[in-house]
This record gives sequence, C-alpha cells and structure tokens, in this order.
Amino acid sequence: MKLYGAPNPAPNPRRVRIFLAEKGIDLPETLVNMMQREHKADDFVAKNSLGQIPVLELDDGEIITETISICRYLEGIHPDKPLFGTTPLEVAKIDMAIRRVEFQLMNPVGNFWRHAHPYTAKLLTQFKDFGESNREAVARAMLWLDRELEGHDFIHGNSYTMADIAALTTVDFADWIGLPMPEDAKRLRDWHARVTARPSAAA
Repeated sequence: MKLYGAPNPAPNPRRVRIFLAEKGIDLPETLVNMMQREHKADDFVAKNSLGQIPVLELDDGEIITETISICRYLEGIHPDKPLFGTTPLEVAKIDMAIRRVEFQLMNPVGNFWRHAHPYTAKLLTQFKDFGESNREAVARAMLWLDRELEGHDFIHGNSYTMADIAALTTVDFADWIGLPMPEDAKRLRDWHARVTARPSAAA
C-alpha cells in the first residue's frame, strides 16, 4: 500500500497519521507538495479526480480517498485496538459523532479558511464577508462540543475513538488559521489537553 499525504498543518492527512499511530500500523507516507500544487497535477488527479489528499493506493492499484473511508478500510484489515467501535450501537454513535464534528465544526472552519484567510486569496475568489461570518459559527460549534463533553473524557464516552481524531485535527487547524477555542470552553480545553498528550498527536 502507498499513502499520499502532506505535512502539518494540513488536517486531513494528519487524521490518517494519528489513526496509524494509535493502531501501531507502519505505513510510510509519500508527501505531496501542496504549495507547488502537486495535488492538482494530472498524474495525481488520475488517482483522485478531486485533486485532494490523502489518498491510499492499494497494492492492486485500487484507490481509496476521504480520510474516514481510508481509516475504515485500515481498521477492517487491522481490527486490533478498534477506533470505530465494536458493537452496532458503538459504531453508530461514533459515526454520528464524526459526522457532527464534520458538519458542525469542520464545515465553518473550511469556509473561513477558503473565504477569509489571506493565504487562500491567491487560490480562489473569496467572499470575505461570508468567510468572516463563519467565526461565530465556529465558536458556536466549539461551545456545542464543550457541552457534549460533559461527564466524560472523550467525545464518545470514556474511550478514545476516530471522533476524537476528527475533532482534534479540526480544532488544531482552526487555531492555526486564527480561530482558537473559546476561553470559557473549559471541557473542550481539558479534552484538548488530554488528546494532545497522547503520543499519536505528534504524528
């Protein structure tokens, strides 16, 4: 297998690296230079028609894209230390948490990044008022996540799962682009300290 990714702060490739580190899977990463737009080159678009990373290329040439799909495949062939749950209820609840993190938090973070951050101004037509309007949406989403953490250490109860990986990479990227956690989100800040202390967070 061959994994194509990019270094931090790119959040999506980091999701896969953290997952691999948690599972103890040794899968070298081939870095794609996003600054030089290598992910938009014809040979890479032939692997992923959206020109996005990460990409997992299997030994038989099959391609899997999208971070959650890649991690689900790897969990299927490396089931030890499950990060997507073991019972139908756990799987459903973790999947629910991942989708909520993506829709409630990652979407407005992405909108701000695309439409309000100075770096992306050279990559697309920005609608800055729309981009800036996402600051409030990100803060609301983080405060919602803070409430969801009441009474337990991780997003899904007291077990570290893929939902925590999705949230950590999003919260860290948000901070990097100028959208820090609200000061009064104590549970979220405590959770962030816990998951950041895990060795896998350095992946």
